[in-house]
Amino acid sequence: MKLLLIEDEVKTLLSLKQGLEEEQWAVDIAYDGAMGFQLATRNDYALIISDIILPGINGLDLCRKLRAADVTTPILLLTALGTTDDKIDGLDAGADDYLAKPFELRELLARVRALTRRSAAQPTYTGSTLTLADLTLNPDTKLVTRAGQEITLTAKEFQLLDYLLRNQGRVVSKAELGEKIWDVTFDTGTNVIEVYVNFLRKKIDRDFEPKLLHTQIGMGYVLKLMA
Repeated sequence: MKLLLIEDEVKTLLSLKQGLEEEQWAVDIAYDGAMGFQLATRNDYALIISDIILPGINGLDLCRKLRAADVTTPILLLTALGTTDDKIDGLDAGADDYLAKPFELRELLARVRALTRRSAAQPTYTGSTLTLADLTLNPDTKLVTRAGQEITLTAKEFQLLDYLLRNQGRVVSKAELGEKIWDVTFDTGTNVIEVYVNFLRKKIDRDFEPKLLHTQIGMGYVLKLMA
């Protein structure tokens, strides 16, 4: 999944970008509110992280403009202004969370995980068809096809494919799948997830080329076109 990071202080921007990328996030960057607004309205992001004090459009006005433009992406505001009134102003402007500087990177990452978990639980792709190569999934009609051929999935297989398509290109761990698809934490000795991944792989990959569902040993699974 991809994040948008908006920060005018270059050292802070690069430090946060590196920390997020080390956690396997793809990160787009903007140095001011105007650039951030353009990127946020033209691209789909799992989360927008923005400083409040920005040249041009400040973070609060950016939140208001994005919400007025019907951008529903979660927004996390970063700022040195940490009073209760400042936090209320940020939330009232349309932000979903607020983190006062200075902060530790691990706290930022925890906020990112929490906000993207909430976002993933919402039907953000309703009315749209998810695609990768010739694989398609329609969340509304529950129709799945590969190379134009309809594929029949069980409810759990459909949920699994839906989640992997929404996160295509990103390695998804077994722990994350357990939490998101089964809403439980599996014991390390349980192979339920491997079994369902194999069921799904047989249906979407066995009779087709190129292969799309890949195992990253010791890390998890990723749905993508291999180079």
